[in-house]
Formats: sequence, structure tokens, C-alpha cells
Amino acid sequence: MDYKDTLNLPKTAFPMRANLPQNEPKQVEKWDRERTYFQMLQTNAQAPKFILHDGPPYANGNIHIGHALNKILKDIIVKYRSMTGQAAPFVPGWDCHGLPIELQVEKNLGRAKKLAMSKAEVRRMCKEYAEKYISIQRQEFKRLGVFADWEHPYLTLNPVYEAHEIRELGKIVGSGALYRRKKPVYWCASCVTALAEAEVEYEDHTSASIYVKFLVKDSKGLFSNDQATETFFVIWTTTPWTLPANQAIAVHPKFMYRRVKTPTGHLILNQELIPSVMKALGFESTEYQVTEGAWSGIDLEGVLCRHPWIDRDVKVILGEFVTQDQGTGAVHIAPGHGQEDYEVGMRYSLPVMAPVDPEGRFTAEAGDLQGESVFRADARIMQKLMDAGALLKEDKLAHSYPHCWRCKKPVIFRATEQWFVSMEKNGLRRKALDAIEQVRWIPPWGKDRIRGMLEGRPDWCISRQRSWGVPIPAVYCKSCNEAVLTQAVCEHIATIFEKEGSDAWYLRPLRELLPKDFKCSQCGGNEFTREEDILDVWFDSGVSWATVVERDPRLGGRADLYLEGSDQHRGWFHTALLTSLATRGRAPYESVLTHGFTLDGKGRKMSKSLGNVIAPQEIIKKSGAEILRLWVAAEDFREDVRISDEILNRLVEAYRRLRNTARFLISNLYDFDPENDSVPLSDLDEMDRWILGRTQSVLGRCRQAYDNYEFHAVYHTLNNFCSVELSAQYLDIVKDRLYCEGAKSPTRRAAQTTLYRILDTLVHLMAPLVSFTAEEIWGYMPDKDRRPASVFISHMPEPDASLIDSQLADKWDRIFRERSEVLKALEQARTGGIIGHSLDAKVIFGPRNGDQASTLTELVKADRTRLQDLLIVSQVNEAAGASLDRGLSYESELLNCRISVNKADGAKCERCWKYDPRVGQEEKHPTVCARCATVLNAGAGA
Repeated sequence: MDYKDTLNLPKTAFPMRANLPQNEPKQVEKWDRERTYFQMLQTNAQAPKFILHDGPPYANGNIHIGHALNKILKDIIVKYRSMTGQAAPFVPGWDCHGLPIELQVEKNLGRAKKLAMSKAEVRRMCKEYAEKYISIQRQEFKRLGVFADWEHPYLTLNPVYEAHEIRELGKIVGSGALYRRKKPVYWCASCVTALAEAEVEYEDHTSASIYVKFLVKDSKGLFSNDQATETFFVIWTTTPWTLPANQAIAVHPKFMYRRVKTPTGHLILNQELIPSVMKALGFESTEYQVTEGAWSGIDLEGVLCRHPWIDRDVKVILGEFVTQDQGTGAVHIAPGHGQEDYEVGMRYSLPVMAPVDPEGRFTAEAGDLQGESVFRADARIMQKLMDAGALLKEDKLAHSYPHCWRCKKPVIFRATEQWFVSMEKNGLRRKALDAIEQVRWIPPWGKDRIRGMLEGRPDWCISRQRSWGVPIPAVYCKSCNEAVLTQAVCEHIATIFEKEGSDAWYLRPLRELLPKDFKCSQCGGNEFTREEDILDVWFDSGVSWATVVERDPRLGGRADLYLEGSDQHRGWFHTALLTSLATRGRAPYESVLTHGFTLDGKGRKMSKSLGNVIAPQEIIKKSGAEILRLWVAAEDFREDVRISDEILNRLVEAYRRLRNTARFLISNLYDFDPENDSVPLSDLDEMDRWILGRTQSVLGRCRQAYDNYEFHAVYHTLNNFCSVELSAQYLDIVKDRLYCEGAKSPTRRAAQTTLYRILDTLVHLMAPLVSFTAEEIWGYMPDKDRRPASVFISHMPEPDASLIDSQLADKWDRIFRERSEVLKALEQARTGGIIGHSLDAKVIFGPRNGDQASTLTELVKADRTRLQDLLIVSQVNEAAGASLDRGLSYESELLNCRISVNKADGAKCERCWKYDPRVGQEEKHPTVCARCATVLNAGAGA
């Protein structure tokens, strides 16, 4: 007789190989077809809402690995919140305007062709480009298994969105916080536009480093200044190209300054910096002399100098920002080329001169430098300084310098007429600093980061000199050139944009865009020209809390969570905060969660030049989106996240463990109906109750980790649970009961009841992380016909306190620690050729005289059969003396005994493979053990 046919061996159609790249697209189609996301929302329609507001990615190019990290994190949160009883709608968005798209269109067209086109034509092409990539990215995000209302996203190019954006601008105008002024801003000469702080990145750069002397014209009688004792103030700068715009020299009011006699004249220097400056200029201590007299910065205020080569007086002024860290203690001031320069220049009514055109070339104001690029002008400027005898030293300095986030080229500070939101008007800066204290920042250092940015940031420049964006609806009076922008005009324009979109600003005659009988508030004129600047795209997305969260009936109210990369403390988190405080007086979010950047396996930033870019599309093609999801779950995303083939290969192995654990559970429930076959808790075996208690602990830990956004803790908890407590302990031990006991026996049903409850918990805990696999498992649940159609429409179980027994847990923790000692002895016996399989073994425990017995050895007397099953051996016994000398012996301090492993007694049962001296005693089944004979005689299916 073939006894294999009498065993309850695992049966399942759940495949061992996932074939994720082939099967995941089918699941995405099924979710679409069955509208699973909307069913998920309907399940919790009456529940409190949890709003995770999507920060819109640029509709430019295919998604990259950072996009995948971001959207998967959001998906995990949305699914978990829904499965724990909250209404968690997710409305995806796209940032559709701005420089990246316009530059790409320009690249496709060619600059000359683009310049020949009207703004309306350029905007039409930009819109088509954005819509193309919205469609592409939407499919790529869906392929990741991300749930959202994909057919109804919010788009910053949507006419209704644009209209509400203009209304929010109008509220800021109405508050008096918006103004227009000539001020220095970050300017990209390559992209030909102003840049926001969030659009600037700092990279290594090598600049000219020069010391320049300015001849004193009028010393205010502080020191002699005749031909024999010509005196100079010395400045140090790394931006020689700004010297044509120099208007003053700043000294610190409290620092002390001395006059130093040198071969190049008498030099005024900060007294603390004299040694370092002399060293930099190459003067030995015998070559210079610090003369009598010392002056504070306040004393020196008002001294007049001459520009080195331009016919211009240069006044000495006071600046608290002057430091003694480096330089000379005197700072060259060009109000048109620096924020601090501008601010101190305003106090002293200095001209805001910026003789540089939009493409970074000197204008006629710079004299014979006209037409020269500021980035190539250093040599000519230094020649002018040398000709004037004003250049003391020239060197090179490698330092961190601002670069354009888009074209990666160095930027300049350039004063132009721009629109600004004041940080001081209405106390916006103070409100922002107060508001961040009320927000939960995850991780907590996010608060310090945004605080530092808010404390020092200048007024927000919201105008951009491009075509593709929402136009600033201002007009200029032809009679007096006054810039006119009112809340009423914004509201009037918004009603037009709502119907026609912002293209109306460029297509309609200006008179049709203005209210009837509109006149200039300054002179009463009624002829105007329109503003050509557009709004900063950070204003576009920054007001999405108002244009989307407040107004979209799917959302409503206020966002519970913003989740983006750590760069958004100066980007979206920042601008959303400012716009919300400016018009609502509160932060737009309850919590802000930050993830790090994606790096390669060596911790390097990904770049095409390094050849270390890993595309999510390639990972999906090779291994499936599920591996990407597992990668997101496995890493502590609050820090920078590494990814490499090696990391992904490890995750593939981890995924197999999770999948195979689920498959084992499913395959042993093929004949189990939870409604009819479940065994009450009181009738479960002690080990069953232990593993169910452990399962509840895992459930509690994972739910807490989900609540705290610690998804890596969920992953590691599940991975360890499947690898250790289940695969290496419980499941390995319970196989004999599942396979060899009667199919309907109470002991097997108890084991199946346990497996079912474990599987139900696991599938729910896995679902937010590995959604494809959890949904696949859901379709193989033994009571699937009585369950919702999708795991995402079901609710995650709460920990069941009745299943947690701390005393039982402690006991079994001890048992398994002690069991590991026996497993070591068995492994040594296997290596020594005494046994092949553990079932070949007989284990004998030899207690030491006077030593207390261990929990494990107590079972030899109390429940020998349980101990045999626990160790997966055929026989256990307790003995001393000579009987321990046979076989292999292992001394165990933990068990306080000597462990001997011998070949088991009796014959091997053909059915369960255990050795038993009673094999052969049953006439009907002479080759099986007594246990198996009993099962067979009762009918294996009994």
C-alpha cells in the first residue's frame, strides 16, 4: 500500500513562483475593472476622513526611482488608514507649469523657432507636452499598485485651479503683502528667469578670489591722507564681476580697525585680521607696520573712497553682517547684486545698480565691459584693477556656490523689477515661526530645518520671466507707468480664467480682461499694458491646499498629512505654509512627513555621468513592482535610501520567504471551512495558543509601527516572524500533526484553526506593503466566498487580548531557547554520520547530580510525546551513566545536562517516518507505527 496517499499533504493552486512582471498588470486591470479603490472608499464612507494631500510631481518625463519611493509611501499610508476604518481618499496631482516643461519644448523646437512664436502658441505646446506626460506617469504610478482617483487628478493647468489660484493671490494683494520693487534676486542667465530659494542648489565651484584696495578721498580728519601717506580700504571678494556695481564699503560698527603701513600703501584693516591678510598678501612681518591710532566701525562711517577705475565716490557705511571669519573686515557693497547689500543700501539710499542684462551680459552702464558675460569677465576686470594699481592679490577659491536647479549652471544675484510677498507685512514671518510649533514634524528635525529657512529667508519673489505659467494679472498705466493689481481685478480675472483658462490673458484684448470703467488709481488713466510675468510655480502648487483640499468634495477641510522629500522644507512645505498663513492664519497641514533621497549602493547620488541610475521601469520589468514596494517598506525612508542590484536581490529572497510562508499556510487549509471546522480557543494545543499569542504581538507591533510611519519596522517584524517563529519553529513542528493525523481529527483541526488565524492576520498586515501578493493570497483564503472581494475592502484586525498570555509566552520562549541546544547536538550527529534526518534520532538527556532540571527536560517526564514532536525526533529519554556514552554527547550549560544523540530504536514507519519499536505489531498495517495504524483503522479522512 502506498501510504503517501493516506497523508494530508499540502494542496494548493497558489503558485510557488509569483511571476510578478507578468501577473501584476493583470491585477492592476482587475482593480480598475472592479473599481476597488472606490469600493474601499465606500466601505468607510461614514467614517472620519484622513487626508493625505499629494504633492504634485512635474509632468515632465517618465517617473524615476524617487517618484516610486514617494508614491509607494503614500499608497502604504492610504491603504493602512482605509483598512483601519478611516475614509482615506487619495487625489493625485500634477504640477504642469514652469521652467522644466518650457525648456523641454524650447529644446524640441529650437530657440530661434520658439522666439518667433507667440506666447499663446508656446503655451499650447507646453500644455500638450504636460498632458502627454501626465498620461505616461499616471500609467507608471498605477503599475506600482498605487490606489488613487487616477481619472480625476488635480492639475495646476486646469482652468478652475488657475482661477482659484488667482483668487488666493487676490487675497494676498488685499492684505497689502504683495509689492513690486527693484531688488536683487537669484537669476539664472541660462534659463533667463528669476529663481526662488527652492530652485537653487549649492554645488562646488571655483571662483576668483581677489583683494582690492579703494583709495581714501576724504578721511573725515581721522588720519592723514596726503600723497606720502595715501590710505586705502581693502576688500576681499569672490565675485569680481560685481565691482562695476560697487556703491559702498561696509565695516562692522563694533569692530576695531587699524592702519597698516605696507609696500603698497597704508591699508585700513580689521585689527583681528591683520596677520591673516598680511600673510595672504605675501608680506613678511618685517615688511609691514601697524601704525598708531585705532578706530571703531562707527568712527569710520562716512569716510569717502574712490572706485578703483570708475569715476564714483564710494562711502564707508555700517553693516552688522560683516564678520571677522575671513576677508579684511571691510565688505564691498553692490546693492544690485546681493540681499544684504540691498538691505544696507536701502538704509543709506544707495543706488540699486545692476548693469547686467537677462542673459548675464554687462549693459552699457558697465562702460567698455558691455556685452561681456559676467562669467567670463573676471580677467578683464582684474586687468582694469592692475592698470589702476588696485589689485593686491589674485587667487582661486573652491567653495559652495548657488546653481540653478534645472540647468545646473551657476546663478547670479541681479536686481530687477519683481513682485514680492513681504515676510514682515502682517507678521508673516512671525506667524510662520509660531505655526511650525503646532505641526507634527516627522522626523522631528524637520521643524528645525524649516525654522532655519524661515528665520533667514528674504521676501518671496513670486514673479518669473517665462511664458508657461499662470500670468500675474497686473497692468501698467500708460500715462504714469504705475503697476496696478487689486483684489477686485484678481476676482474679475478669475471668473474669466474659470471658463477659459489662463490663456485668456494672452488671447483676449486687454480691455476685455479688466472690469468695466477700470482706471489707474494714481492718475486716473484708462490705457494700460499687461504684465508679461507669470507666477512662481511654487505659488502654483503652494496654494493647492486652497484650490484642492478645501474645495474638492472628495477631500474637504484641511490636510492631515503632507509627505514629500526632505528638499521640500524649502519648497512645497514652505510655500504652502506661507500662502495658508497669509490668507487663513494657520498651517495647511497637521503633520509633515519627510523622506530622504535615493542613493546608489555606495551612498552616492544617482547621476547619468556616474552610470548609477536605477530606473523603476527596469526593476519592474525584471522583478516586478512588488519588489520595489518591498524595498520602500524595508528601508528607513526618513534617512537617505540606498538601492542597488545587491539590495534588490536580498529583497527578492525576503519576498520568497514571505510568499512561501503564505503558500504553506494556504496549502494546509484546502479542506478547512472556518465556519464549520474551527476549534474553540480552549481546545487548542498549548503550542497553538503560544503562536497565536505571538501573532497578536506581531499584529500589535505592526499596527503601532504603521501608525508611527515606521514601515521598515513592519517589514522586519513580518520577515522575522515568518522566518523564525513560523518557518523555523511552529510550522516545522506542526507538519506532523497536519500531515499524519486524521483529516478531521480535533488535533489537526486545531492546527488548521491556528494556521487560518495566522494567515488572516498576515494577509492584512502585508496588504499595504506588498499589495499584489496580499490580493493574490486573499483569493485563496478558505472562506473567500464569504469575504469582501478585495483585501482592501476588509478591515485590519485589532489585537485580541484574550489570545495573549504572558506566562505562556515566557514558558515557550524558554522552551525554544533550550530547544536550540538540542538542535546543535542533532546537527553534530548529522555531521558525524550518526543520523540522516532528525527523525532518525533518539535523544537522551543526562541531568547533572543536584542541578535543577530545565523546562525542556521536565517534558521528558511530563509529556514525552510533545517533546518528541517539539524536537522532531522519534524518541526522547532520560538516563545517566553508560547509556550516555553511546552516540554523540553534547554538554549544555543552558539545560544543565548532557545531551546524547543515538540512532532511534525500532523500525521506521512508512507513513510518518518516525522510528517506533511497535512497528510491525499491527497485523493490518505491519509497516506503520501505532499512531498511524490508529489513524488508518479509523479511516485517514476521519
